[in-house]
Amino acid sequence: MRKLFLLGAFAALALSLAAQPAIPQGAGMRPQGGGVSPQRPAGMSRFFASRVDTVKVWPNGAPNAFPAQKSSDGKEYSEAVLEIYPARNPNGLCVLICPGGGYAMLSLTHEARDFHTWFNNRGISFCVLQYRLPRGHHDVPLSDVQEAMRIIRSRTDLGVTKLGIMGTSAGGHLAATASTLYTDAVTRPDFQILVYPVTTMDLSYTHKGSYDGLLGENPSQELVDRYSCDKHVTSDTPPAFIIAASDDFLVPVKNSLAYYQALVDNRVNATLHMYPSGGHGFGWGESFRYKDEFGAELDAWLNSVVYNLK
Repeated sequence: MRKLFLLGAFAALALSLAAQPAIPQGAGMRPQGGGVSPQRPAGMSRFFASRVDTVKVWPNGAPNAFPAQKSSDGKEYSEAVLEIYPARNPNGLCVLICPGGGYAMLSLTHEARDFHTWFNNRGISFCVLQYRLPRGHHDVPLSDVQEAMRIIRSRTDLGVTKLGIMGTSAGGHLAATASTLYTDAVTRPDFQILVYPVTTMDLSYTHKGSYDGLLGENPSQELVDRYSCDKHVTSDTPPAFIIAASDDFLVPVKNSLAYYQALVDNRVNATLHMYPSGGHGFGWGESFRYKDEFGAELDAWLNSVVYNLK
């Protein structure tokens, strides 16, 4: 009876897997000379639950610590925390995402964690940074990002050969800041992915909440210029993939357009996708009608640009 039971169980599993829709030829496959790893059939996902490592960015205390205050979502974010989702079959790429939230809170689900399966399925390790909210201490988020990048690059178990920075909304501003104000090769991202980003502190078209949260009251013009990322683009700025919606009601699309133009002017490899609708904050949510296009275009960009970086 035991043999019959086992044979029946294996037969049922085989039939279940056979019933999964076929993956189109070439979809999600590593092209010659680089590219993404094969994706697993959707029916196997339950057998391969994601693993997450949680690491304190400043285990001995941050050098620029300040008294924490509760954010708009009732949390303190008193210390920076790095969540690491290692790919099971890593291909050398890793993406570090900075969630949005106007520098007043952190949108950690659809604007951060929910992306990890998409990247992991392509052999890309994925990290979420819970950065400290600045409360006008403008240097704090960038210092958290740069230390997180040092940690990731030091993790030999991840096998990272290229590390990209990603951000949504105010997190996009932080990602663009990291891409333009890096201090050395370790803190320079190899590529950047910006999703409806804030890219400037120019009051004529920035997001005022992000401006207030990062710079505080009455910042100097020097600080405003420092965190206006388009002013710091050079030919060495990492390649960029930018996505936004034309009807963004919160962050003017000029943020994406001005940063894209600065990249083009400096001959940096840049891709911009502007969808006709979607508003602000769509992230990796199911309600975004262009989610499939977003994924396909990001996949194509990774294959055509990122895997071919020297």
